[in-house]
Amino acid sequence: MKNLYRNIPNSITSLNLVSGCVAIVLAPTLPQAAFIAILIGAFFDFLDGLAARLLNAYSSIGKDLDSLADLVTFGIAPAMILFYRLHGLAIDMGNIHPVIPYLAFLLPVFSALRLAKFNHDARQTRNFIGLPTPANALFWGAMSSMTISDELLQPFFLVLIFLIPVFSWLMVSNIPMFSMKAKSLAWKGNEQRYPFIVAALFLCVFFTLGGVVLSVALYIILSVFTQKKTGRS
Repeated sequence: MKNLYRNIPNSITSLNLVSGCVAIVLAPTLPQAAFIAILIGAFFDFLDGLAARLLNAYSSIGKDLDSLADLVTFGIAPAMILFYRLHGLAIDMGNIHPVIPYLAFLLPVFSALRLAKFNHDARQTRNFIGLPTPANALFWGAMSSMTISDELLQPFFLVLIFLIPVFSWLMVSNIPMFSMKAKSLAWKGNEQRYPFIVAALFLCVFFTLGGVVLSVALYIILSVFTQKKTGRS
């Protein structure tokens, strides 16, 4: 029975991995459905950590499996959605070098670096250093799935290209960022989380995909402006 309990978190992590695989399959033709698959993967990613804490079922295999699943769901899957979106935009606009959409694959490379760094960084037990891969995936999944009018195709394309190296750097940067894992429900210790959750819910309800993009941007801004407090916590 003890072995069964210890494998519950790994089973949930495997569901995260399956969600990422489904997102990759859906990416070429159904980007919004692929984004939903990433959201489901993020839910399982949160759930496996919660299960591990509640059952005290930590293991080195579970840690490695979690990173591998995260690389697929939060690294490769959003990069595939972005690649096909860039490829489609390049075709629509014409005269775009066919190699440019492949810049999307910087994201899984830096996601892998971010995950490897996290696994060997003792400072990231309560909060993060650098943008977490789930936040990066939600940003790109939503951004790549947004509907854009014809007159905004070129500006949108240029913004995507500009943001790829920016978010790649953010993942491996030394900027402290707060975690959504709370130790208690009290206000103390959650001064960043509660206002962010309320604001993110508001943005997502009223702006849907755009709200997800704005929520990740808000998360980064709040982390940057409160990094001294986050770094000490």
